Amino acid sequence: MRRSDRLEPVQKVVDDTERRLAEHLAASERLLNGCEQKLNELIGYRDDYTKGFAIRAGQGMGARELADYQAFMSKLNEAIAQQSDIVDRARIDRDAQRKLWQEAAQRSKALTHVIDNWDQQEQRELSRREQVESDQRAQRPRMQVHE
Repeated sequence: MRRSDRLEPVQKVVDDTERRLAEHLAASERLLNGCEQKLNELIGYRDDYTKGFAIRAGQGMGARELADYQAFMSKLNEAIAQQSDIVDRARIDRDAQRKLWQEAAQRSKALTHVIDNWDQQEQRELSRREQVESDQRAQRPRMQVHE
C-alpha cells in the first residue's frame, strides 16, 4: 500500500471532524442571529411604547398610568438587559465554535498538502522506475545483437 493511501482514512476522519465543527458553527450562527433578532424586537417594542407614551402623556395622564408605565418600562429594560447578556454569551460561543472550526480546517488543509506531496513523490518515483525499466528493456536488444 502506498504511503499516501495509508493516510486516506486519517484524512477522512479529519474532514469529518471539520464538517461536524462547521455544522456546529452554523448552528451557533443561527442561534446568535435569533438572539440578536429577539433583542432588536424588544428594543423596537420599547421605542414604540416610549413614543406612544409620549403622545398619551401629552394629552394628560394620571399618576396610576405613570406608575404602570414606569413599572412596565423597568421590566422591559430588564428583559432587554437579559437578552443582551444572552446575545453576548451566544456571540462568545459562536466565536469559540469558529476558532475550533478554523483549527480543524487548518489541520485538514495541512494533511491534504502532505498527502498530495507524498502522492506526487510516489508518482515521480514510479515514473523514474518505469523509465529505468524502459531504458533497461531498450538496452537488452542491443546487447543481444552484439553477442
